[in-house]
Amino acid sequence: MSDAGKWTILCPCCDATLIIDTATGAVISHEDKKKPIPSFEEMARNLKRGEQTRDQLFAQELNSQKNRERILDEKFREAMKRADTEKDKPYINPLDVD
Repeated sequence: MSDAGKWTILCPCCDATLIIDTATGAVISHEDKKKPIPSFEEMARNLKRGEQTRDQLFAQELNSQKNRERILDEKFREAMKRADTEKDKPYINPLDVD
């Protein structure tokens, strides 16, 4: 196929180079933009930043797990109170209601 049947397009979002067949509209080739290789110090800073982010997420999840038992107990007590006050009402299955 000659170059007359191809379009070379630069993607405005990611700066990738696309070669598209004009007859079918199919992408024939895709080449990502070359990214500069960061310095060793910059890679070390990125790793340190990632470690801090992971530590923060872990601390948040640990804190939520500590409170989970208390919250579940409160929900259970509220459901028991509601069940005691609604003893005389018949149970209506939500799937049966049209």
